Amino acid sequence: MRIIKKIAALFLIICYISSCGLKGSGIPAGKEDYIGTWTSDKITLKITAGGRVDYKKQTSEVSSTSVNGPIQKFEGNNFIVGALGINTTFIVTNLPHQEAGVIKMTVDGEELVKQ
Repeated sequence: MRIIKKIAALFLIICYISSCGLKGSGIPAGKEDYIGTWTSDKITLKITAGGRVDYKKQTSEVSSTSVNGPIQKFEGNNFIVGALGINTTFIVTNLPHQEAGVIKMTVDGEELVKQ
């Protein structure tokens, strides 16, 4: 009987998560320039048209920080990524722009280049 309760609880959790819109709602009009894969020597930031973010920052030789999830919303130039109340705000200080034939954007103080 305990196993049935655990399975039922797991099923309810999965249903709740799937109803929270974890797929992202897509990139809003005017923010399409954010879409793409952005890199620096320490960071990889992938933003999909569907509004999903995959971020990894190598903080040292043996450790890294990752954030993966849907964009919840944009606040000005910044975007908030997360789900279920666990969110990370990415601060964009230089919007995507072309410089000497290279597309760049500055996020959280790090200049990234679009691949």
